[in-house]
Amino acid sequence: MHADRSPNPVTAPLPPPAPAAQPPRVVAVAASAGHRFSKQTRPVIRLVEGLGVEGDAHLGETVQHRSRVRRDPSQPNLRQVHLIHAELFEEVHGDGPRVLPGDLGENVTTCGVDLLALSAGTLLLLGDTAEVVVTGLRNPCVQIDRFQPGLLARVVGRDAQGRVVRKAGVMAVVRRGGEVRPGDPVTVVPPDGPHRPLEAV
Repeated sequence: MHADRSPNPVTAPLPPPAPAAQPPRVVAVAASAGHRFSKQTRPVIRLVEGLGVEGDAHLGETVQHRSRVRRDPSQPNLRQVHLIHAELFEEVHGDGPRVLPGDLGENVTTCGVDLLALSAGTLLLLGDTAEVVVTGLRNPCVQIDRFQPGLLARVVGRDAQGRVVRKAGVMAVVRRGGEVRPGDPVTVVPPDGPHRPLEAV
């Protein structure tokens, strides 16, 4: 399904493509009550402890993605909140329309945080009260090419050792609820113990 490309004013300014470091912050927040590929940006979303984003189709203790529900509806929902770094939008920009916050289905668009390099179990403080724990990487699928042909190849690649590199953000579960808005600060709290590279969830 193609995204609604209508203007969406409820975002903080996108970070410029300059290499200067950005203070970690929330650029945009989004949610969708239906199982659509893209999500509509909003002025604020509310995270619910142990469940996800209030009013979002993926809210729940157990899996909500339809393909996973068909396989085993009792699986824990490790994908309650989807976060993407806004820097990705500049990286993947090609000949098609520019990718905007919410287009790839994320709930929280950030800048200034290397989400893909985080350790599994990293705690992210979003704004004043909300807390999420990173569970793993989003596993991009063919729906991305249905949204914009050729985009899948730009968000999935291979490193020098031939290993798959997934760039389409990370998944998390809500440890503490609260409201999250564009412009809110993001604080990264690494977990105890050795670094655990993120894997697809």
